[in-house]
Amino acid sequence: MKKLKEMETIIKKSRFIGIRYEVENKDEVDEILLTLKKEHKKARHIPYAYKIGSLEKKSDDKEPSGTAGSPIHNIIIRNNLDNTLIVVIRYFGGIKLGSGGLIRAYSEAANSVVKTS
Repeated sequence: MKKLKEMETIIKKSRFIGIRYEVENKDEVDEILLTLKKEHKKARHIPYAYKIGSLEKKSDDKEPSGTAGSPIHNIIIRNNLDNTLIVVIRYFGGIKLGSGGLIRAYSEAANSVVKTS
């Protein structure tokens, strides 16, 4: 596993930390997610998406259905990435973003780590 890029953005007082990894298998993904959950105990949500060959998965991590994992996954697919895990860590800033705002925020965070790595 290799961390390729990390970017942070603030949207309406919430911190979104996007991280892109190069991964070879699901065990690496599980290890990364476990480590991030330990490092970011105060984060409200840690949604992610990955694609390793034909194996694909996305998680909203308690955000409303389809507002976090799917936008991240769409960035992976749109950029034809493989062996890629993108995680976006959210520290809630007290202002609800709504479904459209969440989709935009997670898309922006995922896209920024892809474009700069």
